[in-house]
Amino acid sequence: MSEQASNPIREAIAQAIDENPVILFMKGTPEQPMCGFSARTAGALQALGAPFAAVDILPDPRIRQELSALSNWPTIPQLFVNGELVGGCDIVTEMYETGELATTLGIEPKADAPAEAPVASEPGAPPLQIRNDLA
Repeated sequence: MSEQASNPIREAIAQAIDENPVILFMKGTPEQPMCGFSARTAGALQALGAPFAAVDILPDPRIRQELSALSNWPTIPQLFVNGELVGGCDIVTEMYETGELATTLGIEPKADAPAEAPVASEPGAPPLQIRNDLA
């Protein structure tokens, strides 16, 4: 098999990034984050009322591996807007606090949005699933 062989997981990740204007790769789901960094990042998006897709990277470790290879970013969560990597928790939190995240997302910040990025709590769309068909 050549090195040019197809990589279904990487292709599915790239397709999800292309098809979703705002997509968050995280540990867990927005409703049930499995780490504080993912909770904080999802919470910032939810506080702004931003619609976003989410992918739980935990079911298959290869998702994280392929995502990091594709984005050249080693940590989770990873937020993409219009196909471009915005960053992880620290960057998204800082952008939220300065108002830059709302601008990047093309939305008006909510007047009652907290100054600090809250932890995710509101239910949203179910997470996208990257299927592993390699078994």
